[in-house]
Amino acid sequence: MSDDLAAGSTDRAGGAAGSRKPGRGGGRAGHAKRADGHAISQMPWRIPVNHDRPTEPIGPDGVAAIHKGAMRILKEIGIRFLNDEALALFRKAGCKIEGQTVFMDEDFVMEMVGRSPARFTITPRNPDRTLPIGDRHLLFGNVSSPPNYWDLRRGKVPGFMDGFRDFIKLTQYFNCIHFAGGYPVEPVDVHPSVRHLECVYEKLVLTDKVIHAYSLGRERIEDAMEMVRIAGGLTPEEFRASPRMFTNINSVSPLKHDHPMIDGALRCARAGQVVIVTPFTLAGAMAPVTMSGAVTLSIAEALSAIALIQYAAPGAPCMIGTFTSNVDMKSGAPAFGTPEYMRATQMTGQMARFYKLPLRSSGVCAANVPDGQSMWETSNSLWAAVQSGTHMVYHAAGWLEGGLIASPEKFVMDCEVLQMIQRYMEPATWATAPEDLAISTIAEVGPEGHYFGCQHTQDRYSTAFYAPFASDWRNYEAWQADGGLWTAERAHKIAGAILADFTPPPMDEGRREELAAFVARRKAEGGAPTDF
Repeated sequence: MSDDLAAGSTDRAGGAAGSRKPGRGGGRAGHAKRADGHAISQMPWRIPVNHDRPTEPIGPDGVAAIHKGAMRILKEIGIRFLNDEALALFRKAGCKIEGQTVFMDEDFVMEMVGRSPARFTITPRNPDRTLPIGDRHLLFGNVSSPPNYWDLRRGKVPGFMDGFRDFIKLTQYFNCIHFAGGYPVEPVDVHPSVRHLECVYEKLVLTDKVIHAYSLGRERIEDAMEMVRIAGGLTPEEFRASPRMFTNINSVSPLKHDHPMIDGALRCARAGQVVIVTPFTLAGAMAPVTMSGAVTLSIAEALSAIALIQYAAPGAPCMIGTFTSNVDMKSGAPAFGTPEYMRATQMTGQMARFYKLPLRSSGVCAANVPDGQSMWETSNSLWAAVQSGTHMVYHAAGWLEGGLIASPEKFVMDCEVLQMIQRYMEPATWATAPEDLAISTIAEVGPEGHYFGCQHTQDRYSTAFYAPFASDWRNYEAWQADGGLWTAERAHKIAGAILADFTPPPMDEGRREELAAFVARRKAEGGAPTDF
């Protein structure tokens, strides 16, 4: 556990509050520990169901145009696969190949994509945390893969293992986080040859939620699959019988898939595990500057890999991902949470429904610290996910600097927003039963009374509205008298209180020992090969 966070320090190193005098401490959401012994009061574990109609900016003609455009790319321009096994599989399937470029026609692509299931479940070591994928379910995951860590105490520093563990603990603690994505921060103090062993071990021990494993060559994905199998107490046959974990691969836009990710994806799919294919297409840089052009390229790149996976492993659970946004044309830096990002996500949602594939999107921003910009950009991204009919939201909590920073303060702040979205989706917010219309109560109160004291309010006062854990709804004077803590400062204290009180989920001791023995053996064997 990070000593700084556990102590709830309010010292700053380039923080959101700048050089402002530190607050005096406290605040309704900033106490180190609540009177009931819990760091915060949060919503229980639940699987949100998105009842809203998706936002669909393009009509049927637009969907058809993007589809036909993607098919033209696949047939006439082709996709380069830097993987010999992939080329051999496409050759066997009868696709035209020139060098490493594969050309495939629409009939082949649609037949392959049609093999992928529209819905499935992923079951972790705790079956109570099983995730339904598809239909109207919406799931949130932690930040994944930043190389740097930021908090109010340290400022920006390279990722480290203790910070990694803290993020995994936050991932387990928050009920609004449904799965543990890739490394929430890259622990660069652990050698890459064994990093996957240590990280997957910590994920499996400190959480009982569905985990992600990186498809970066044979050793990393096969080690991860074996570790998930051991942690779940499964036979090899039981592990392969249904999804227990997932991986995500990215294309190398424009128009390429690399060797290690395709290798890992094929291994994962053949073992019956979930593969998400997410092109990273930045309009104006790795994709056309127009959003429909960027989406069309993204769809072509994604479908080419899904077609390969379905040819190699028919019926393997696959998802299509969107990570299409734009660049800042003044600096060339990626921009997220923009109007263009939102529309690209919505359009990709339409295409995912056209292909009957579950959808992954992201909760992302370009901001460098957990400030106002970080929250409006992330909120735009998250609501775009809701509007698009997304099923899994990557990077939903903790992301900063376009994916270069993970922040515990931002993680806490994002979880407040995620809980608000979950509450928004609860039927109680739009119910129209007689007790909800409350006509008799309106008659009882009449034109001269108020609703604070009536029985209808008293019966519902504790559950009627969303109750925040990080927001402070008091007036300025009350907020100032209680320390005047800004949001990031309150979030810092909350994260520290959570980490100080964290208890890992129970795990069978025999499984834990077997898992530790596997890690020790693979470390002794050298882990995954590297060139340094």
